[in-house]
Amino acid sequence: MIKYRLAVALAAAAFAVPAVAQQHDPVAVQNAWARATVPGVHTAAVYLTLTSPSADRLVGISTPAASTAAVHQTIMDGTIMRMRPLAGGLALPAGQPVTLKPGGDHIMLEGLKAPLKRGETVTLHLTFASAPPLDVQAKVEGPGASGPGMPGMSSMPGMEMD
Repeated sequence: MIKYRLAVALAAAAFAVPAVAQQHDPVAVQNAWARATVPGVHTAAVYLTLTSPSADRLVGISTPAASTAAVHQTIMDGTIMRMRPLAGGLALPAGQPVTLKPGGDHIMLEGLKAPLKRGETVTLHLTFASAPPLDVQAKVEGPGASGPGMPGMSSMPGMEMD
């Protein structure tokens, strides 16, 4: 009876090992950034590029900088550009970069707790369906910036916005 129980325990342990081996590699994050906001504005967008080594999905976002954070998609409704939450999360095809950018899909921060100021960072906690969660630092660029390290309107002569 003892040999039987030992055999069952060893067999169960052998099946448990593959489950541990299936842990997913982390998702790579590049060029995380946001635009500075002005006092009184309670929303902001964060942009970045995500690359997952295996098919995955970004399913959750949180930040201490805002009450809520979610991936929003931008769609054209005739001549009107509309933003709405992306239901079911953001698909990340294996090995293909997915770029969230101005005028396209983006992370929307709602209920900002303070204005975003150029030079600061915004911390995001990203949760995936399979990959381990990530904490990301998004650099705050100037108002009107078109990308990370790109000048905003405040860097134009005669323009002071932040």
